Amino acid sequence: MLSVLRNRTYRRLFAAQVVALTGTGLATVALSLLAYDLAGADAGVVLGTALALKMAAYVAIAPLAGALADRVPRRALLVSTDLARATVVLALPFVGRVWQVYLLILLLQAASAAFTPAFQATIPQVLPEERDYTGALSLSRLAYDLESLVSPVLAAALLTLVPYSWLFAGTAAGFLASALLVRTTTLPPPPGPGAARTGGRLYAKVAFGVRLLLATPRLRALLALDLAVAAAGAVVLVDTVLLVRDTLGRPAGDVPIALGAYGAGSMAVALLLPRVLDRADDRAVMVRAAFVLPGALVLLALGLTAAPGPWSWPALLAVWLVAGAAGSAVLTPGGRVVRRSAAGGDLPAAFAARFSLSHACWLLAYPLAGWLAARAGPAVSAAVLAALALLGAVGAARLWPREDPAELEHVHPELPAGHPHLAGSGAHHAHAFHIDALHRRWPAAPGR
Repeated sequence: MLSVLRNRTYRRLFAAQVVALTGTGLATVALSLLAYDLAGADAGVVLGTALALKMAAYVAIAPLAGALADRVPRRALLVSTDLARATVVLALPFVGRVWQVYLLILLLQAASAAFTPAFQATIPQVLPEERDYTGALSLSRLAYDLESLVSPVLAAALLTLVPYSWLFAGTAAGFLASALLVRTTTLPPPPGPGAARTGGRLYAKVAFGVRLLLATPRLRALLALDLAVAAAGAVVLVDTVLLVRDTLGRPAGDVPIALGAYGAGSMAVALLLPRVLDRADDRAVMVRAAFVLPGALVLLALGLTAAPGPWSWPALLAVWLVAGAAGSAVLTPGGRVVRRSAAGGDLPAAFAARFSLSHACWLLAYPLAGWLAARAGPAVSAAVLAALALLGAVGAARLWPREDPAELEHVHPELPAGHPHLAGSGAHHAHAFHIDALHRRWPAAPGR
């Protein structure tokens, strides 16, 4: 996995991702403290609304950003969005009203929604070999997990020395360092135009990314897998503080320990997955892991129906460890699935559509987990979200064909005999199949 860091371009891009994520982790802590200063007991409402705005920005803006990604130089787009994010976070310490927080968070996440799909679409161009790209995906997953574990510790250490408002300066420094690293890196040019490209109209490109995802069976399955991960992840991220503090009556310091167990499970799988994917295909790993997620939530719901005992705390840590491991096994290979499902020039649109629709799953799961835990209790929340995760796992198993070759036989009755696409092969032929301007529907499986 670490061998991909020998590639100078990827090494600099990965460093840019790490420093930006570290800054984002500092901002998460600082934003919580800012919300408490502004809203007191209603800080949770402020944070919940800010989180919903984040997801809404991702859902609405990512497809548009993906459509723009091949219209502007990739490096200019990444640098400008990093600079925009740095500017926004520097303004956060000076707000005095809750609505100002909402506005700045919306601007911040709009920039992130433009940055992330473009960044994701760049990596497979830098690392075209499947094995290298798999290692890069695992490193990326590891970076996210380290951010969730290391940034709170770093923030706690800094808070012993400086006021929390200085954490926003640390966030801005991370974005500026990311911009500098990208600016000084030579990126490969985007793929040239070809048959796979859509028309020039912006709205057509936005619609194409979503259509590509929904028309490709394995990408529809990937969306169902995202729903399963979001259902389990929402219980962890939203309900952990309630489970630790109220249900188990443990001190506040145990909240990051519980979240750390979730991150530790995710990190362990991210480190092991490249070797696993050398021997097993993506579908087998991802679908099997998806069925573990509702199982973990069912165990949690059953455990919550019993009176708390000395076993409760280690049991919660074990369930969170398993949930983190299964979630990582589903999420980490996702980039491989997107890459094999789109032509090079359509990768930005494909990544943007997946980024947007996957966050729509979180936009559903976050408030559902929080509302059910508050109104009906954590056990009901875990049970309902377990059903949602099971729905996603079953949907993925049904939508993703067991036999899923890259090359598919298909016909083009609509094309004239002399069309360049048919040169040397005829109307009935086979090649690596992607949804594009010439292939608008997935060919039916043999026998259907």
